[in-house]
Amino acid sequence: MATDTGTGLSPHLRGVTVTTVATILGMVAGIVAALITSGPNDIFGLTALGAAILVQLPLLNVLGVDVADFSKKDHLYVAFMTFVLWFITWGILLTVGAFQ
Repeated sequence: MATDTGTGLSPHLRGVTVTTVATILGMVAGIVAALITSGPNDIFGLTALGAAILVQLPLLNVLGVDVADFSKKDHLYVAFMTFVLWFITWGILLTVGAFQ
């Protein structure tokens, strides 16, 4: 089994971990945005997204992913996946009026 140097994670497990964390934190950011904002025009929804993106690198480091190896492409992937899940989750919650 091939492993990344120093992390002990296989490339597949590393990819699954990064994708899972980005997906879950994107959904959590969408729920938080729905809770703290008054609607789609409220700028505080973006703060939830920004916090979710910023907290991922230390969290991934704790989970054993070597974030020092991340290229620009990896950082863009994490930010994009978090944004997409935040956008979809917040959009659904705004549409159904879940927290109003």
